[in-house]
Amino acid sequence: MNENFKSGFVAIIGRPNVGKSTLMNHLIGQKIAITSKKPQTTRNRIQTVYTCDQGQIVFLDTPGIHKAKNKLGEYMVAVAERTLKEVDAIMWLVEPTTFIGAGERHIAEQLQQVGVPVILIINKIDTVKKEEILPAIDTYRKICDFAEIIPCSALRGQNTEDIIDSIFKYLPYGPMFYDEDTVTDQPQRQIVAEIIREKALHALDAEIPHGIAVAIDRMKERPGKNLMYDIEATIICERDSHKGIIIGKGGAMLKKIGSNARYELERMLEAKVNLKLWVKVKKDWRDSDFMIKNFGYDKKEI
Repeated sequence: MNENFKSGFVAIIGRPNVGKSTLMNHLIGQKIAITSKKPQTTRNRIQTVYTCDQGQIVFLDTPGIHKAKNKLGEYMVAVAERTLKEVDAIMWLVEPTTFIGAGERHIAEQLQQVGVPVILIINKIDTVKKEEILPAIDTYRKICDFAEIIPCSALRGQNTEDIIDSIFKYLPYGPMFYDEDTVTDQPQRQIVAEIIREKALHALDAEIPHGIAVAIDRMKERPGKNLMYDIEATIICERDSHKGIIIGKGGAMLKKIGSNARYELERMLEAKVNLKLWVKVKKDWRDSDFMIKNFGYDKKEI
């Protein structure tokens, strides 16, 4: 191996809906984390791997740091904050604004205590005028000591080519942690569940998505000449009224979610997919043992 090879762990943090998953997917070059305009889309710490001749970066895409309102929220915040203590560098994503709210100030205070390089990524520069970017940079520079500040648009791919080179400046020399063809540590079934949840997030009304989860009941490769998967999944919601909305009139909404999910699953798996979806009501699942089984929540960690 090249003696100048670098490797390390980099956390991607920020408020909900700032574009963390979009940026990670762009840097890796394929979809690993689901994206949505709805906040709190990412619920687990998703680990992805970028490998090149220069080195290997293991990205930890954390749930957004926010004020928790239930055990799911507590779990998400705990995962994000714990990640800060386990990495070689941190990428903090913010939006291009001169207003810094209490949430951002809370994150800045935490970052001042971690003792590792922090790269500020001002995302979504495509949503503002060019003359608004410099004031945003100046505003954030005053609240934290950043190793670097990079304005970009993860969605449009603007200035993202500078991010990888900047990260490698702050990583130690070392061996690969993963084989060079590894892109994620996420089990295939979990990625399938998340893709289905993403399509539900895109299709459903604003008040529903926070209260849904997806469980894969069955995923099996069908024997035969042409590769095909049989997948059965359950969309779990908190209220009977939500179940009706998810199913839709004559099952139209559930069919839409299934059709959109099937299209993307077939692209990801490079195979035909026979997808069957059900909807189940589980009241207060975000405060229940469902969290332990499906999200790795451990009460001792909170």
